Amino acid sequence: MAHGTLVLGLGNALLADDGIGLHVISALKRVVAERRSSTPVFIRDGGTLGLSLLPEIDAATALIVVDAANFGGAPGDVKVFDSEAMDVQVGGAKSSAHELALADLLCAARLNGSLPRRRALVGIAPSSVEWGLEPTPEVAACIPLACAKIQAIIERWAT
Repeated sequence: MAHGTLVLGLGNALLADDGIGLHVISALKRVVAERRSSTPVFIRDGGTLGLSLLPEIDAATALIVVDAANFGGAPGDVKVFDSEAMDVQVGGAKSSAHELALADLLCAARLNGSLPRRRALVGIAPSSVEWGLEPTPEVAACIPLACAKIQAIIERWAT
């Protein structure tokens, strides 16, 4: 992959709101396809791949991760954690395997000197992480807002 901004959606598509990062990425692909930018943007469904995503982070100059996150918000709340705030959020208590994998992934990137200086987590508060192929209605409703926040970050970093 060439240098640019990597937008990485994480989650387990079999666990309702836990897969919200993947649903946002799917919607974002349609939006970004219509947009022209001087900065390359790579949109990736990372699912639960964990450390196998390290080469893609190594190649990125900026990183945006979208994922379900427990930050005390109401279901469907969207919050952006920039740089060190992302590190703190990811470093907290884990409720799923891919949260642990994201912490490991960022740590590995930091250890090999490739952790992008520009990085952000777009966290979405889940309602249910029980079996289910679709997010709950209140979490699904946040997809356009999450896409808008990601686009705003990309535009801010492009200047």
